[in-house]
Amino acid sequence: MQRKIRIGMVGGGEGAFIGGVHRIALRLDGHYELVAGCFSSDFKNSKETGNKLGLSDERIYETYQEMAEKEFALSDGIDVVSIVTPNHLHVPIAKVFAEKGIHIICDKPLALTTEEASSLRDIIEKKKLIFALTHNYTGYPMVRHARSVIKKGDLGKIRVVQAEYPQDWLTTKAEDTGLKQAEWRTDPKRSGGGGCIGDIGTHAFNLVRFITGLELDELSADIHTFIKGRKLDDNAQIMLRFKGGAKGAIWSSQVAVGNENNLKIRVYGENGGLEWRQEDPNYLYFTKFGHPTQKITRGSSNTSKEAEDVTRIPPGHPEGYLEGFANIYSDVSKTLFAEINKKKYDKSNDCYPTVYDGVEGMKFIETILESSKNNSKWVQFN
Repeated sequence: MQRKIRIGMVGGGEGAFIGGVHRIALRLDGHYELVAGCFSSDFKNSKETGNKLGLSDERIYETYQEMAEKEFALSDGIDVVSIVTPNHLHVPIAKVFAEKGIHIICDKPLALTTEEASSLRDIIEKKKLIFALTHNYTGYPMVRHARSVIKKGDLGKIRVVQAEYPQDWLTTKAEDTGLKQAEWRTDPKRSGGGGCIGDIGTHAFNLVRFITGLELDELSADIHTFIKGRKLDDNAQIMLRFKGGAKGAIWSSQVAVGNENNLKIRVYGENGGLEWRQEDPNYLYFTKFGHPTQKITRGSSNTSKEAEDVTRIPPGHPEGYLEGFANIYSDVSKTLFAEINKKKYDKSNDCYPTVYDGVEGMKFIETILESSKNNSKWVQFN
């Protein structure tokens, strides 16, 4: 019998939102067992979190360095670590575990700079490790159906891509109110050079790349900080030129009043178009030129195998954010099981974001910053 995958977690202590999301996701399909953790730089917080989760005291660690060292030495040590800390800690933590040969699942964005992300990529390649980046929207069934529609050529050659990700939760200076999520996301020391573009703009870009497969050639960006005294951008408008001639645009904002989490994407080709919206994720709208628009429902008989493989419940029942994370964890479990049990595995079927997507995301942020600093000059993406 296959044993469960032993997983540890760094970050996600009491008061942190994303750690709880990851813990729900890794439990949902029963592939993982959380056995160790360093949940906070505050050891009291870490102990409280670990005790509530039922971990034994000896596997609740004071530092992530201690955790990597001791888990590596155990015969039943962790197979993979989940990193759910603020951005500036992703690479330092990942490197420590990678050097021990421990596989990694990491929240996004990957790093603070492209150079930092590339240095981690080199270690992952050298150690031949599994690395997944949790761009969770790639796990939605109808996103995967959209990807399959385009791969089959149903839209023809892609002409135009429009993506947007507006929110309104930073419309006021929330970072001054004690809101932890706002504090670190608007701090360049912990988030890097990109605020809104790093937090949600990278999601929109990753979704464009995941669904269409288009490669970015160059971009022109106008980023702005509307809230006086805020250190990072809170609004961005980006024009895109793709290799092969397709054009695109991304708008991301965290000061767009009336928007909660309104991620959406529209793709138009020679023969048809499609549209998907995260706040209504169980439907994909597909239009063949000259025909009525089809509303394709998650779980229905006309969805692709790619969508069916990550669908859990019948149509008409909401399924979305948490399941998107869980689908990435489930995807990773397949290759982890093969690794643990020394079985052959066809990695060509994998479609979860990797360290390479993380490096590309950092290039995206830095290219935007360069363009915006130079009056929205078109900058080559390379």
